[in-house]
Amino acid sequence: MQTVNVTNSNQESLNPYEIVQKQIDTAAKLLHLPQNIVEILKRPKRVLTVNYPVKLDDGTIEVFEGYRSQHNDALGPTKGGIRFHPDVTLDEVKALSMWMTFKCGVVGLPYGGGKGGVIADPRNYSHAEKERMSRGFMEAIADFVGPDKDIPAPDVYTNAEVMGWMMDTYSRLNGKYSPAVITGKPLSIGGSKGRSEATARGCVITIQKALQELGLPLESATVAIQGFGNAGRVAARLLSDLGCKIVAISDSQGGIYDSNGLHVGEVIECKNEGCIVDYPNAETYITSEELLELDVDVLIPAALENVITSQNAERIQAKVIAEAANGPCTPDADEILNTKGTLVIPDILANSGGVTVSYFEWVQNLSHYYWTEKEVNDRLYEKMVTAYDEVRTMSEQYSVERRTGAFMVSLLKIAEAMEARGWV
Repeated sequence: MQTVNVTNSNQESLNPYEIVQKQIDTAAKLLHLPQNIVEILKRPKRVLTVNYPVKLDDGTIEVFEGYRSQHNDALGPTKGGIRFHPDVTLDEVKALSMWMTFKCGVVGLPYGGGKGGVIADPRNYSHAEKERMSRGFMEAIADFVGPDKDIPAPDVYTNAEVMGWMMDTYSRLNGKYSPAVITGKPLSIGGSKGRSEATARGCVITIQKALQELGLPLESATVAIQGFGNAGRVAARLLSDLGCKIVAISDSQGGIYDSNGLHVGEVIECKNEGCIVDYPNAETYITSEELLELDVDVLIPAALENVITSQNAERIQAKVIAEAANGPCTPDADEILNTKGTLVIPDILANSGGVTVSYFEWVQNLSHYYWTEKEVNDRLYEKMVTAYDEVRTMSEQYSVERRTGAFMVSLLKIAEAMEARGWV
């Protein structure tokens, strides 16, 4: 998931840090929040920049630059992923930490938002080099994270294995086993059942609610998915199991379309072996950009930020957009989609299932008591349904689109905590 820091011909800002600040301003104005609260929330509380050396397999040393942003801890310790990506920027990390704050607030978690990133493409390094890169970053930020301070998790190009290395490094530095310092770990060292599917499962729950709200049948609903990483794959499988017709899927190499519905299991096999364009039974091949404009019931952007902009929003035909990715729609696109009557399930609601089950993992680590997968999924369902209903109610009360409604729900909780703690 990379950020495009450019400006198009309509002078639409695609800088994520500027976008989230605009979203905060819009929601706070409607709630008539004091300006001092707004100013605190429009920038992270703490941002750490680190540069750390890693010995490569050939004996040379490479210095990596990384960041950790901790936005706001009024509700509790900060929480958020760590990504390894060559296009990581400080503004991106700051913005993502801010979105995490509001994501946690929407689903009622006792967390603020954090985010981390290292400027690196792990695909260019050996397994051993990637381990040293991961452990080195944890060593560099160890004084600033902890079960009651800031709890990292996996993100782009990081996974459960990386989280295990980081947890082990933190535990060694602190002289005690500390599974609650990080979430998204392997099950054998304190991971939670249901975590790997949580982001997609939470997104699917919100899609079910949206289709029900619009009076559209879930069974036979047509779905297009841009991005076929973990969230996209699991969402495709879960929706297919519910009777939806997955008509289009794309990854970084291109896309496939079949008006009669794709065989999701076969597409997943193709992806596991290479890329989805190798799928032999597609009706036609399409680009990721073309996928966005298909006439479908549900569109799931599950890959890049800023893919729906003022340049293409008018041509979007989906009745529901469920943002499995962070920031796929720009503010200008939101205005166009709202005018068109498109129901956009915003990222801070649609993809909050991941952080919700990360919270469950943290709770289990602290209590040393672990739940069944059914217990995890049942609790996730309850959280997602409650959050969806709160956002819908807020949006209808103030006659605003769902993104602003979601920010308003979250802002009220955060502002109340800030005032209770005497910050303002």
